[in-house]
Amino acid sequence: MFQEHYFRAKDGLKLYARSYGPAIGQRRSPIVCLPGLTRNSRDFHDLAVFLASPEGGAHAIVSLDYRGRGQSARDEDKSRYAIPVEAEDIVTACAHFGIDKATFIGTSRGGLILHHLAVTTPALVARAILNDIGPVIELAGLLAIRDYLNTKDGPASWAVAPDYLRTVHGPDFPILTADDWRAMAEAIYRDQNGTPIADYDPAIAAQLLDLTGESVLSPLWPQFDAFTNIPMMVVRGEHSRLLSEATVQEMARRHSGLIAVTAIGQGHAPLLHLDGLKQAIGDFVRR
Repeated sequence: MFQEHYFRAKDGLKLYARSYGPAIGQRRSPIVCLPGLTRNSRDFHDLAVFLASPEGGAHAIVSLDYRGRGQSARDEDKSRYAIPVEAEDIVTACAHFGIDKATFIGTSRGGLILHHLAVTTPALVARAILNDIGPVIELAGLLAIRDYLNTKDGPASWAVAPDYLRTVHGPDFPILTADDWRAMAEAIYRDQNGTPIADYDPAIAAQLLDLTGESVLSPLWPQFDAFTNIPMMVVRGEHSRLLSEATVQEMARRHSGLIAVTAIGQGHAPLLHLDGLKQAIGDFVRR
């Protein structure tokens, strides 16, 4: 269903990616999937399977694990868990796969990296899909992520992992079924002697500990304006606390071709294969 790939970043760190669908270069431009802050390529599995299928457009898909996440190596220099470094890794990944132009799907952190790429390597970006992220990040939502990622709590076993996630995130995701929570657990955690463990370097989450209620987050409107001539879609979770409706409205004002979609019954960040979202994305990338 997918192939696994290992390659080296410019600094030599071993990185991991999955590929789905036909070989790159056989058809239209490929799709590159960029996960959230502590997430990994598994988040996109169901969407990638659909987009690689004839029904979804038979696209070539590459889904990445950033350094320190999933099956990519942990970095001894924790300061290199930074957007410019991760953006450079994505450019390296594209070169490894022979991609000179792609549609990018960026969830949360992935969307912030996309803002960076739109400025530094705009020729690489054929289309952009931002999943519950924009040029303005709501501080309250980021503080909630800080607290969740840095808690010492966690599921004691795989049997209780889905219910643990439902307890933490359920109010923001009423649309999710028991199978969805189980799939989320399998995406978030790795197995360590029979116990589910969050699949990322804890130093990544620790970077958020400096945030307080008085922190000032600089908006990325200048970077967003670099998307002006790039077809764009934004997906906002109905219950998102990170991306506001006001920000989406301003994005639409600045980008006349923006397609805005609401993920009903979901918070941050929406699962993109649910409730018609995968079909909306498939239609967008076929344009």
